[in-house]
Amino acid sequence: MIETAGETLAAQKVRSVRAVGTRAVLAELSATRDVLALQALLLENPLPGQMDVLAAAETVLVTADSPAAARRIAARLLELDLTAPVQRDGELVVIDTVYDGEDLAEVGELTGLGTEGVIAAHTGQIWTVAFAGFAPGFGYMIGENQALEVPRRSSPRTAVPAGSVALAGNYSAVYPRRSPGGWQLIGRTGARMWDLDREQPALAAPGHRVQFRAVRDVLALGREHPAPQPASAVTSGLRIVSPGLQSLIQDLGRHGHSGLGVSAAGALDRASLRRANRLVGNAPSAAAVETVAGGLSVQAVGDQVLAVTGAPAELTIETPYDADSDDAFSGEAWQRTVPMATPFALLDGETLTVGAPESGFRSYLAVRGGVDTAPVLGSRSTDTMSGIGPAPLAAGQLFAAGGEAESGVVGNPELQPDFPGTGVTVLDVVPGPRADWFDAAALATFCGQDWEVTPQSNRVGMRLQGTALQRTRQGELPSEGTVAGALQVPPEGLPVLFLADHPITGGYPVIAVVVDSQLDRAAQVPIGGKIRFRWAPADTGAAPATPQHATTEEEASN
Repeated sequence: MIETAGETLAAQKVRSVRAVGTRAVLAELSATRDVLALQALLLENPLPGQMDVLAAAETVLVTADSPAAARRIAARLLELDLTAPVQRDGELVVIDTVYDGEDLAEVGELTGLGTEGVIAAHTGQIWTVAFAGFAPGFGYMIGENQALEVPRRSSPRTAVPAGSVALAGNYSAVYPRRSPGGWQLIGRTGARMWDLDREQPALAAPGHRVQFRAVRDVLALGREHPAPQPASAVTSGLRIVSPGLQSLIQDLGRHGHSGLGVSAAGALDRASLRRANRLVGNAPSAAAVETVAGGLSVQAVGDQVLAVTGAPAELTIETPYDADSDDAFSGEAWQRTVPMATPFALLDGETLTVGAPESGFRSYLAVRGGVDTAPVLGSRSTDTMSGIGPAPLAAGQLFAAGGEAESGVVGNPELQPDFPGTGVTVLDVVPGPRADWFDAAALATFCGQDWEVTPQSNRVGMRLQGTALQRTRQGELPSEGTVAGALQVPPEGLPVLFLADHPITGGYPVIAVVVDSQLDRAAQVPIGGKIRFRWAPADTGAAPATPQHATTEEEASN
């Protein structure tokens, strides 16, 4: 139940705290009211080193600025009294819905209500948004009864259409945009669940009441990305000749907005982004271009200073033939190559092409001054999960170089680390918050084989192929906060390694978490590459889990 405005909670304690990687902890609580009380307390009185707080069904995820801070926060959480009142404004939101979802008939069978009964049960009650998660505008709604309690799909879909109305566990929700998801789809709506042009971006924010209304048809959703800057307005920058497979604008991400359902996003290989910016004299967090598998080609508008880091590739510059030039010689364009991780000039009209990587997967192109696009929630990064930020770069697009150069000189050429190739990449992991959902044999299987990165992988997560892992617990895990580097295991047993655009909450158990210092390397493993996981030394710095293995009857039923 959701507490009403002004209601005071009885004093409660955090049941236990589990480590989530090296810089986050998961506080487990007994009821939704305690979750909301702890979230309110931490937002009003942040603990030292606290960076972000995310409430979920029965947990609160707290992210820290260092492993040491995470350990201190873990200890402090167990001492807190949860007495803060929870305020709810109760605004009613009506969402018109066409009930024709792919899973509607199956939900009718699972609940015993039949198709018409599901529609009647869904529209015949008021839902309350308990908390946000998964993606911006995705609100977990609790109904007035449990007639529509259904499990998630055994294998999540790789793409759920925007506006899909769905059920999972005791919750209902609306997918705000096209994204992966494992909920049961019963209908669709044209309501825009997330709109940054509104004063309150989320249509249904925590505390709002929601009424679904059955209709025959709905209007289609509009575009999700802001329009690019008009080419005529750019006098100095880069024109995209070819974006390659995918090229995105990225900086170091937007942190601290998980309560809105917004993940950090940002460059997957943070060290390579910082290196590229350092070489051209930019601030470390300046926006640059992240590109995968080669093929990016850009033309200078005005003289520019560039650097390319990350996955090593041949960098070719083509200078157009100028018949009026004194040194015109053959009537053909002149080509030259430049080295990686070295600043170089790209003169007006010249074109740079990034070849296929020799190893690794992602390269980073920085321009002196940074890519000048409008920031969203403090960042210029493209979040492919939520649709926040600039759209993927397209041929013919022109973007301006900004004013984020912080040095009057460029940097010296730098050495780069070795990048993953066709062999096996070893990544250190620490036990996840739900490692106790797997027995010793499953844990040995997890670290005892090479996992292949499948073509279904993207910036949201790397889908891995190998011998499936068997759980020792059945049933559903209430949605809880998660982090980049988490290895979530759906019922089919094949792990998904979350990357920067991951959903901020998930309902599958996390068996392990890649240590933060190796996330850059993980993101450079190419499609078809192999990964072997290795338990990190005990002194890695993860916060202690209390208890190590939950054994209560209530937890076993989750």
